[in-house]
Amino acid sequence: MKEHQNTSAKITMQEAAEQQDGMLDATLDAIKPEVHWTHGATTTGTCDVTRRRVVMTIVSEERRGNLLGVVQRSWEQRGYTIKSVNKSRKFPAIFAETKDGFGISVSVGGDGQFTFSADSPCVKHSDVAEPTTSPNGPDYKYPIPRPNVRSDFWSSDKPIAASSPSAS
Repeated sequence: MKEHQNTSAKITMQEAAEQQDGMLDATLDAIKPEVHWTHGATTTGTCDVTRRRVVMTIVSEERRGNLLGVVQRSWEQRGYTIKSVNKSRKFPAIFAETKDGFGISVSVGGDGQFTFSADSPCVKHSDVAEPTTSPNGPDYKYPIPRPNVRSDFWSSDKPIAASSPSAS
């Protein structure tokens, strides 16, 4: 834990937010075919910041496990430690942590909407600008609607056959 504190005390909240944007970009880039997403709220505390991305692609119940698997494998390949997995059929989630103490998670909420969050450890207080990455669809303001983009793959109600090659 001391390593996290030593590393994080050297960067500002803005620098942490930029690192989180990179983590979220890499996660979403790992999803093929791509999903449409919009920015969720950025929140700040006294020494921490959270960035969020909300998926606007409709992910069928039959494909949610596949998407979660892609995300988990991409995090493991980047060296993130999987801290917890909620295997709820209705509201599954995965929580991971980077070597430098940043948290990242994906949770499935109402209507199967996926939300990605990246949390910083305690860092030096600073102002935090809005993300500069443009969403790959409409940039919704609040309230963000439920998923409304159909995908031939992710929205399909046909399970992926067990003999299909897995994404690695």
